[in-house]
Amino acid sequence: MENLVSWFEIPVKNFGRACDFYKGILACEIKEAEMFGTKMGFLPSDGKNVSGALVQGEDYSPSTQGVTLYLNGGEDLKTILDKVEANKGKVLVPKTQISPEMGYFAMFLDTEGNKLALHSKG
Repeated sequence: MENLVSWFEIPVKNFGRACDFYKGILACEIKEAEMFGTKMGFLPSDGKNVSGALVQGEDYSPSTQGVTLYLNGGEDLKTILDKVEANKGKVLVPKTQISPEMGYFAMFLDTEGNKLALHSKG
């Protein structure tokens, strides 16, 4: 087993707003589709690493409680974090060093009310 996690889904209330937020902070394309009555926005994937989707459906509710998803912040998570508030999210924890070996993390609220985090080595 290469990765313990194989897929993730970020629940959204307003699909268009959520797509705009994640496109804005991640500077990526999000491919939209509907599957089994659920609206999905697929985040970029190389087909080899873990990825996921924004999802809007009856059984999906954004939350600040429960599992915390850490997105890859690239070389320096500050690049993404600096875009959070400009895209109508809220920074909860600024870039903070975990340790020299483990790198940095930060936490934010997206436009839908989900608490997520970023991680980077630098």
